Amino acid sequence: MAGRRRREQDEPLAVRALREQERHTTQVGAYGFFPRRGPRRSATVTPAPLRYWQFNPARPWLVLTALLCVAAWLGLFAWQRGTAGLVDELPLAVLLGVAVLVLSTARTTVSDAGLSFDIAGLRRTSTLHVVARSLVREVRRGNPPDGWPRARSRGGWWPGRTRVAVRHLAADGDGERAFTVWVRDPEAFAEALGRPTAGDRH
Repeated sequence: MAGRRRREQDEPLAVRALREQERHTTQVGAYGFFPRRGPRRSATVTPAPLRYWQFNPARPWLVLTALLCVAAWLGLFAWQRGTAGLVDELPLAVLLGVAVLVLSTARTTVSDAGLSFDIAGLRRTSTLHVVARSLVREVRRGNPPDGWPRARSRGGWWPGRTRVAVRHLAADGDGERAFTVWVRDPEAFAEALGRPTAGDRH
């Protein structure tokens, strides 16, 4: 194990990051979308426990869009068929609206090798959307400070969540990247990434 660890540390960062991305997808894929249930029955090898995970609800704009679509749908049937048409379509419209929101639920997951943001409707983690743990440089509680790259927002606010900013290297070596995410436990999230939190607590 020590020899393997030394080889991984000596190899180019891009190669190491690619290896970690693949390890992440393998470990996360063995659990399915609901990690609390444990590994999938189809998993041939018992995977290591995930370091951190949480569900992120659909963005507010998507919730609003779903509500407007349901309202427009029901309004159309009410205009064409009256109250009877509205009552007939109400269960289906509500069911489809709820399905859109459920399938749009995301999960923030930290494994032994990386971090990803998975969407329930996609059902699979792609290496293109994995940040290798070796690329993470800083985890800051609060907003990104001056001098950081422009941060992408990963998930919206939710009661009881704290905003955290993460700075990391790009997998292709093209400078640095940053993102923000609302997490339920900033310290546990930062510890899972191997970087202690710092910065503003507001």
